[in-house]
Amino acid sequence: MIARAPSTTEIEVARTLLPGLDPDGATTIPSGSHDVVLLPGRAAVRIARSRPAAEALPRRTALLARLQDAGLPFAVPEPLTPVVTGRGWTAVAVSWLPGSYPSPEDGEPRTLRALLDALAAVDLGPLADVLDVPHAYAGRERWEGLMLDEAVPRLPPELRRSGRRRVREALALEPVPPVLVHGDLTGENLHCAADGRVLGVLDWDLASPTDPAIDAACLAHWYGWPTLRRAVDRATYDRARTWYATLSVEQIVKALLDGAGAREMEECVARVARWMTSDDMP
Repeated sequence: MIARAPSTTEIEVARTLLPGLDPDGATTIPSGSHDVVLLPGRAAVRIARSRPAAEALPRRTALLARLQDAGLPFAVPEPLTPVVTGRGWTAVAVSWLPGSYPSPEDGEPRTLRALLDALAAVDLGPLADVLDVPHAYAGRERWEGLMLDEAVPRLPPELRRSGRRRVREALALEPVPPVLVHGDLTGENLHCAADGRVLGVLDWDLASPTDPAIDAACLAHWYGWPTLRRAVDRATYDRARTWYATLSVEQIVKALLDGAGAREMEECVARVARWMTSDDMP
């Protein structure tokens, strides 16, 4: 994630939510569907970048509030304000989490195991109405059709067979009891102490009740498959490999849903092709 200086509008939004705010040291990071104004040691202000993001922000903020009582052994951003809508913007301020991004080389299998176990132990009942559905950023219930009928045909001809196989192998997985899955559990959404302990987890926008192997796949993308192999049982590892194989193709679906133009789509497909040919998934 590349930080930039906040715009005048972003500072005005932050000051509306947090009166008396001193913007000294503030930076902005484009983060998926939001621009996030970071106020180190104080708060983060999430400003929706699209109408769907603005419409989802109250639910996502309610999820953060309920996670405060979920018994997690790490911090989750806490809403500091209600969701506020102004002229052309919708935003919320959340608490600052301590720690820093982990290095991929510093992954400890027991830390990853503890993280996955903590998520799996959360009672889904109190969260049922504020969680999203699986594949939230890649079509939701339309995932299968969009992947096979829209994304795979856009791949280079030599990769289409691989693309179809990846999707079908994921669809063929036996169902497992759903647990709380973060959905984007990479190092960029973890804040860790110097000794590697997870202090906080950010960006719960894609959280859903689904297969924990999806989070395992995200952790492997950051820390590497050898580390994940020592962190989980063989069945979870194999399922994670299957889900991971679909992540590259999903980027095409996301681009389609985001309304990518011809050039943007061409660039996206090129990135996906490079990913597919280098991810050790024959």
